[in-house]
Amino acid sequence: MRIWFDILTPKQVLFFEPMIKRLQKNNRILCTSRNYREVVALARLKGMKMEFVGRHGGADKATKLTASLNRMITLAERIQRFGPDLTISFCSPEASRISYGLGIRHVAFCDSPHAEAVMRLSVPLVQKLLIPWIIPKEEFVRFGIAKKDIIPYKAIDAAVIVRNAKKSRYRGKRKKAILIRIEEEQAAYAKSDYKKISDIINRIANEFTDEDVVVLPRYKQQVSVLKREFGSKIKILDKVTIGSDLLQNTDVFVGSGGTMTAEAALFGIHTISYNAVPNLVLNYLVRKKLVHLQPDPAKITNLVARLLHSDKDTVRARAKNTLMSMEDPIEKLNGIIKSK
Repeated sequence: MRIWFDILTPKQVLFFEPMIKRLQKNNRILCTSRNYREVVALARLKGMKMEFVGRHGGADKATKLTASLNRMITLAERIQRFGPDLTISFCSPEASRISYGLGIRHVAFCDSPHAEAVMRLSVPLVQKLLIPWIIPKEEFVRFGIAKKDIIPYKAIDAAVIVRNAKKSRYRGKRKKAILIRIEEEQAAYAKSDYKKISDIINRIANEFTDEDVVVLPRYKQQVSVLKREFGSKIKILDKVTIGSDLLQNTDVFVGSGGTMTAEAALFGIHTISYNAVPNLVLNYLVRKKLVHLQPDPAKITNLVARLLHSDKDTVRARAKNTLMSMEDPIEKLNGIIKSK
C-alpha cells in the first residue's frame, strides 16, 4: 500500500514518527510538510525523510490563504505522481482537499476542535476521524462529519510522544530548572498576549536567580524580541530542540496549555498552564491533578516557588498510572486500514 502523511506542526512530527516507522515496514510511505522552522528542524533531528512543499502562512489571514492555495497546487501534482491509496494527516486542510479531489481515502487524527478554521476546512472531507476518548464526538459532528465515522482511542496524543521519547543522557548535579514555553501566536485560533507572557518571564527571572530559567520560543521573531527584552538575564533557546530532552531535566514547567504542557504532565513534572489556549485535553489533565491552571502572573510565581520544594514522587506516580492506562492509537489506525 502507498500511504501519504502530511505533517504540518512540531507535535505532528513527534506524534506520527512511531506510526511511520511501523507502517513503512510493509508499505511505501511519502511524508510531506511545509517550510516551517520547528518542523524542518525536528524532522532533521529525528532523521525523518520528508519533502517540504510550500510554506507556513504566518499570522496574517491573507498570507495564510495564499500560502495554502499555492501549496495545494504544487502538492496536488506531487501526490498525483505518488498515487497513494491512503492519506493520513492531523486534519491538514491541503491534504483534505487534495485527497477529496483525487478520490483518495483520508484518515485523520485530531484533538483540537477549538481550531475552528482548520476543522471547517478538513473535517467534512475525511472518511474517518480518530480522536482522544475524552473529547465528545459532538465537538466534531458540528463541523460536518457523521458520528459513525468518528473513532475514539483511549489516549491523549502527548502519550504517544512521551512513550517514544528517549531517556535523557544527563548525569550529575545541577541547579533546579524552570522551563517556560512561549505560546502559539500564529495559529488562526490563537489570541497572543505578549505582555502577559513577558510579565510571567520577568517575574520568574527576578524571583528565581539561583535556578536555571530557560525559555523555549517557537518563532525566530520571538527569539529576537525576548533577547532584546531580557538579554543574558535568562537562557533563551534560539535553536529548535526535542522537547522531551529538555523536560526530563526540568523541575517546573510553565506552558500555554498545548502539547508540551501535556507532555510535561505525563512525564510527571510539576506543570503550570497559563491557559492561553483553553482546550479539553488540558481540562482533563487538570482534573487528573497533573496540571495546575493559573493565568495570573503574580500567582504563577508563588506557585513555582511552592512546586520547586514540593514532593515529586506523588505526581510522578500519578503521571505513570495515567500513562499506563492509555492505549496506542496505531492499533485503531491499523483496524481502519485493514477494514478498507
